[in-house]
Amino acid sequence: MSNMIVLPLIVPVITAILLVFLKEHVFLQRIISLLTLSFIVIISVILLVEIQEQGIMRIDFSGWAPPFGISFVADSFATLLVLIANLVAVICMLYAIFTMELKYEKMYFYPFTLLMVAGVNGSFLTGDIFNLFVCFEVMLLASYALISLGGEKIQLREALKYVLINIVASWIFLVALAFLYGTVGTLNMAHISVRVMEAGANPLITTVALIFLIVFSLKAGLLLFFWLPGSYSVPPTAIAALFAALLTKVGIYALVRTFTLLFPNNTEVTHMALGIMAGITIIAGCIGALSGRDVRTIASYNVLIGVGFIVAGLAIGTESALQGVVYYLMHDMVAKAMLFLAVGMMIYVTGETVIDKMSGLIRNYPFFGWLFFVAMCSLAGIPPLSGFLGKVLIGQGAIEGGNFVLLGLGFFSSLIVLYSLLRIFLSSFFGETIISLEDEKPLPKRVILPLTLLAACTISLGIGAEKLAPFVTDAAETLYTPTIYIDAVLDGEQWQGEVNK
Repeated sequence: MSNMIVLPLIVPVITAILLVFLKEHVFLQRIISLLTLSFIVIISVILLVEIQEQGIMRIDFSGWAPPFGISFVADSFATLLVLIANLVAVICMLYAIFTMELKYEKMYFYPFTLLMVAGVNGSFLTGDIFNLFVCFEVMLLASYALISLGGEKIQLREALKYVLINIVASWIFLVALAFLYGTVGTLNMAHISVRVMEAGANPLITTVALIFLIVFSLKAGLLLFFWLPGSYSVPPTAIAALFAALLTKVGIYALVRTFTLLFPNNTEVTHMALGIMAGITIIAGCIGALSGRDVRTIASYNVLIGVGFIVAGLAIGTESALQGVVYYLMHDMVAKAMLFLAVGMMIYVTGETVIDKMSGLIRNYPFFGWLFFVAMCSLAGIPPLSGFLGKVLIGQGAIEGGNFVLLGLGFFSSLIVLYSLLRIFLSSFFGETIISLEDEKPLPKRVILPLTLLAACTISLGIGAEKLAPFVTDAAETLYTPTIYIDAVLDGEQWQGEVNK
């Protein structure tokens, strides 16, 4: 059964290569892409059940046991994220099929999307930090093509910024890997953790940890986010929704793995840095969301607020806070995709991007209006929607750990999120309508379907929290107690013997 762990990476890559040869057969590309992502969703569910029954699973490529070979490791944390990421990707691809122009679909949209998702899945499942770099690059190379799809001037300008920033981040990543390997002599994540425990509070290792913090902060949009609002505003709606749902989450995942597993020592330095950066990101995101007039800009700054809030949970570091981090990551994937799809539909029906130029949409599109309301309530953390439980758990962890500044910032940001989206809702959906019945653009049911599915997901994550609780608890326990992960990857007695020496 452990061979299934590699399928979320291998299947999308093989399918993407196949679709390159089907450029003119768009309908076939659509069907194959949807079936591929749906297959990965099913595989993720099977893996989750197996992990609950058997514990953490791994596969060693070519039979080389850790730490000498490359391994994929499936624990509850990684598998939950693979499940939600691919579920969101299926829904966003549905939206793309219903709305995207044929000329864009023929520009290898489906192969690049599958390659990006493959990179995301590989990043979540790899047990080797150099392989994490490789999967990052697969994801980023595909995203470079997707962000510039269509070749408009503003897209190329933002794509250039996006590419340059990520190239710099990747270069720093390689430098950090070189220092890390030179210091601990291994690239297997579990083995790195063992070697770091052996070394104790080594200043060189702490420096390497801070370099990784810079790298993954660039990837996640934590503090160093100046590239994000523009980059997430220019692609077609389906692509922007995928970016908002997946790309920053891979950076956050890397931060969580790095500072719960790889560098468990000297947390007073690393977690203080994480907390400061999270707090500044929350404040900057709130300022951007309040000052924005363009709906895409407001949505992009809401992404940053979510990044800051999740990393604040990581900085707090208690088991309750880590449960909140896991749950909020899943929620944020769904809710941010829903927000970006809703914003894209608003722009489509009005031809405007500034909220002051939209009004009265509820009269023309009542069901769409209330779907936006669901997205707003979910992102603000109003029960029983999915955002509520994650915020409560992180708040509980902050109280347990005495992190009252982050607690205050986190819950203040919820009010700002609510206000910024309520401003869009009241201004754009209520008031005098700007669209006459004659000029009204139809929104077919098939176009509303993806948004409805995401609304169902966010409601289900909230109402069905009890069903998810065993998986989330298991994921948080693995993060809070890294020896569980290490025991599953390395021989328990062997690595404990290394530490005792």
